[in-house]
Amino acid sequence: MKFSDYLDVHPDVEEAIKNGEPIVALESTIISHGMPYPKNIETAMMVEETVRSNKAVPATIAIINGRLKVGLTHEEIEFLATNDEVRKVSRRDLAITVSQKHSGSTTVAATMIIAKLAEIAVFATGGIGGVHRGAEKTLDISADLEELANTNVCVVCAGAKAILDIGLTLEYLETKGVPVIGYKTTELPAFYSSESGFDVDYKIDSALEIAEILKTKWSLGVDGGVLVTNPIPVGYELESSIMNEAINQAIIEAEKEHITGKKITPFLLSKVSEITEGKSLDANIKLIQNNANLAAKIALHYSKQD
Repeated sequence: MKFSDYLDVHPDVEEAIKNGEPIVALESTIISHGMPYPKNIETAMMVEETVRSNKAVPATIAIINGRLKVGLTHEEIEFLATNDEVRKVSRRDLAITVSQKHSGSTTVAATMIIAKLAEIAVFATGGIGGVHRGAEKTLDISADLEELANTNVCVVCAGAKAILDIGLTLEYLETKGVPVIGYKTTELPAFYSSESGFDVDYKIDSALEIAEILKTKWSLGVDGGVLVTNPIPVGYELESSIMNEAINQAIIEAEKEHITGKKITPFLLSKVSEITEGKSLDANIKLIQNNANLAAKIALHYSKQD
């Protein structure tokens, strides 16, 4: 069997691929594990509409009953948002979930794999996974980083999730040769905040320039992803000191409850939202929309490259 035997492509996405139109891949973990109902559905639909409003085609990616889905119907989004048995799927889980005909939402890593196989070059998400705080003891490092090192997809995000060790995450990306671009910023955004205290590799001020970099990189045969970091809009960001306090408190609670592995990120995000009385959730929604907006612009320019 080949990849296409496991794949269902939404007609709108299939038409866009055939015609060389701009497409933006979107992950589905946020639907099943990242936000409470019904915010998860509302956000998923809003992000898709943001992509469309920028003249690109949204392709939300997931696995449903063992089928790789590139582009979802409203009913499929509803299914992911309300079914407690939906798995969180990264690279290691992909073959098993498909083989056993289970359903799963895709992380950054799994979304990148499927997007690349479907020939989609640009992907918008909230924040990437990375090196977790305390990784020197736990070795907890997200598969997202390894995927960025190897898979030719541009990932547009608001930086690494604020619950991570951002400095070590950048060191890992440097070791793997992943360029980290700041969109109109020299400082790596820290998800809920535009400030992290760490510099990006390059500041680029236009979606056109980013599209040209993608085309050049892959034309040169330099495999691997490109990370585009896009600060949360001014007015929606949260003070880094407040967020760090909330994150530290959430980490302490996770340790008390022995939360580890793939459960840690959803737990911490949920706990931080609880501690900040929903402010972090509102910021999360706004930054995802902002990233989809930029990703669509990059995809539009990329599709016009020779």
